[in-house]
Amino acid sequence: MAKIKFTKGELKRQRDALRQFQRYLPTLQLKKQQLQLEILQQGLLLEERKQSLIKKRQGVDHWIGLLSYPQADLKPFLSPEKTNTHFKNIAGVNIPIFDSLEFGRGEYDLFSTPLWVDAAIEALREVITLKKEILVRQEGIGVLRNELRTTTQRVNLFEKVKIPQAEENIRLIKIYIGDQMANAVGRCKIAKRKIEELVLEEAIA
Repeated sequence: MAKIKFTKGELKRQRDALRQFQRYLPTLQLKKQQLQLEILQQGLLLEERKQSLIKKRQGVDHWIGLLSYPQADLKPFLSPEKTNTHFKNIAGVNIPIFDSLEFGRGEYDLFSTPLWVDAAIEALREVITLKKEILVRQEGIGVLRNELRTTTQRVNLFEKVKIPQAEENIRLIKIYIGDQMANAVGRCKIAKRKIEELVLEEAIA
């Protein structure tokens, strides 16, 4: 704890600081609540997308063996070229929100390629897209959790350190100033009594 000066100037400084802390704390507390709520919402959405991915994969499992067909090289059709995202601002923090995944346009011979290839490409693209969306949501939740950790530390700093410390400093300075004023009054009374005694002695003489 830093040393404080027991002066009226320091008392004003501590009072100003306390008002600032008390004014800023509700903003931090609100930000903390907003971050907690958004983490909860994003977590629910993430879990929903994970469940969708599991179902999509189960659907693919029924015909995945067909991909061993010699003319079923689907890799050119399943390579994402661009991830489209936008940013959402939550309590001053920007998190990425997944929009879509763009795939390249592959070419294949319609006559020599099995009829199920189109359906396979679509299903596998849906799986790849869900996996990418999950990664983006996890990234956003990570950003929110980091910001929540920082905000919580600041809230605790204000609630448990800064505000109590300023209040204690104000209390100590007021006590000191009060004691000084009482001592000054006492000295004035003593000085006044001595003056009165001297005046009385001179009057008698």
